[in-house]
Amino acid sequence: MFKRSLIGSLALLAMAPAALAQGHSHGDRGPNGGAMQDIIGIHAELVMADRTLTVHLFEEGNRPVPAAGYTGSVLVASGQTRQVVQLTPGTDNTLVGTAPAAPPRGATMTLQLRNSAGRSGQARF
Repeated sequence: MFKRSLIGSLALLAMAPAALAQGHSHGDRGPNGGAMQDIIGIHAELVMADRTLTVHLFEEGNRPVPAAGYTGSVLVASGQTRQVVQLTPGTDNTLVGTAPAAPPRGATMTLQLRNSAGRSGQARF
């Protein structure tokens, strides 16, 4: 009985890396160097440059998804400070917004995204 349990446990451990490789997690980086998260069936990559927040939209294999029809916002939270950055479609597969002040290092960012079909979701960066 113990031997069978040990073999089953070892088999599960052997499969774990393959299971972890599926999907994006908080630690994954996108093709533009930003953090990637899965949201409403696509991959969103958040990139910051000073006060500008850019969300790049991708399908599997990092194929760009046109941003037309998508709307969104990012809640930037640091301590007691909160600011909402509205996103509008930029070029190709991007949504872009400008924060009132540069987000501080370590700030939590929550992306709210809605597609043209009305499907919405959130992802935390």
